[in-house]
Amino acid sequence: MQQSNNSSISQRLKVMVDSNRQSQNSDVKATSAVDYLLIAQQLVGLVGDERDRIANLANCTALLWQELGNVNWVGFYLLKRNRLVLGPFQGKPACSRIELGNGVCGTAAQMLKTIIVADVHQFPGHIACDDISKSEIVLPVIIEGRLVAVLDIDSPEIDRFDHQDQQGLEHVIRALTPYL
Repeated sequence: MQQSNNSSISQRLKVMVDSNRQSQNSDVKATSAVDYLLIAQQLVGLVGDERDRIANLANCTALLWQELGNVNWVGFYLLKRNRLVLGPFQGKPACSRIELGNGVCGTAAQMLKTIIVADVHQFPGHIACDDISKSEIVLPVIIEGRLVAVLDIDSPEIDRFDHQDQQGLEHVIRALTPYL
């Protein structure tokens, strides 16, 4: 039964991806913008039948890793005992624990706000897990008014993330939270 379920999810995801590619290919103008609405739909297709939080976070990171361009790390830090603890991720090994208020992740968690950093080397107290990272976006994951995690995405490009990425990723998180 589990194999059938995984097959069904994979097929739904493939159909969504193929459908999107066809519509993009028929579009006259070329765009490098990320289709966050499509990513959110794909995510719901992946996690809709799963109730395990870690499995759903892992599939979210894998999907974002696959769909976002020019990123070198995508992952979640989970709030445990007033500290951020490394959760599912894609990329090089990372810091295991981050104190609230430290680095970009800890600051976003403490402020309960999305933070976009154009150049991480200019961010006071930046925690460098990978020297290749140049810019970063961190989004809090809030359920029923409580912080449960942060989504952290790094890029080797300065100024990689903008307000459209913020809005799109916040939409992806809203799509994910019912399954956490």
